[in-house]
Amino acid sequence: MKLILTISLCIVLSACSNTGRYSQHSDSKPQIISRDIDFRDVKPAYEPYLPASMRPYTVLGKYYTPLKTGKGYVKQGIASWYGQKFHGHLTANGEVYNMFAMSAAHKTLPLPSIVKVTNTENGKIAVVRVNDRGPFHHNRIIDLSYAAAMKIGVLDTGTAKVKVEVMHVDHNGVLTVGNNPQATTTEVATANLEKQVFIQVAALQDQAKVLALAKGLQNQYQVSVNTPSENGIYRLHLGPLTDEFHADQLLQQLKLDGYSSAFRVYSEITMTP
Repeated sequence: MKLILTISLCIVLSACSNTGRYSQHSDSKPQIISRDIDFRDVKPAYEPYLPASMRPYTVLGKYYTPLKTGKGYVKQGIASWYGQKFHGHLTANGEVYNMFAMSAAHKTLPLPSIVKVTNTENGKIAVVRVNDRGPFHHNRIIDLSYAAAMKIGVLDTGTAKVKVEVMHVDHNGVLTVGNNPQATTTEVATANLEKQVFIQVAALQDQAKVLALAKGLQNQYQVSVNTPSENGIYRLHLGPLTDEFHADQLLQQLKLDGYSSAFRVYSEITMTP
């Protein structure tokens, strides 16, 4: 029984709680940025809540009662982030915190939950997996992982105004985003395909030249390439890219490498071999 109580206590006191189990006294950015940092949004899918995460708990003298469901949850407030100090430690639902993955901590949402976080100051969006408890500050509503904070522009300021919407999927695959009308996950996936982002690098009449350039850029930037044609013009598109953040990074690098006319396009292009 004593062992069970000890484990439960460690699970409850998580992201923004100061316990003696961390080697760092204060949180910090990573000294080395992982090459495996993942900015891809988490895909919502049905997953049962962890029963232990539904139990009331107390941290720093304050009592918290988790919600029975995240469906319909929408809230605006201040987001913060957590990083190196907690990296590699267990989260509140028993997973290992990876600051280079798209995750977050919340005080009362059932675990795990998938939430859409919109930085209302710049419009950037991240879809993250809530698997931890925190932040235990009265004026903050969510703690983002280092990767998620970087994606939506929270790192430099430390905090940002955000809108948090739960992406709830039921047993039948019906998705509810915040309190918006429901849609099936298949419909959502189709809608996402309509907004795939690419970078156009060239538009030429010489197909051989476009194909040669495509092969070179595919090897250089390690991305998929596409060469659609229309009315004798062959366009070189890089992508589809995982998200807007990836597109921004690639576009900036292309311009630095001399492709000053490259620009972002959105399309339903059918991929070619």
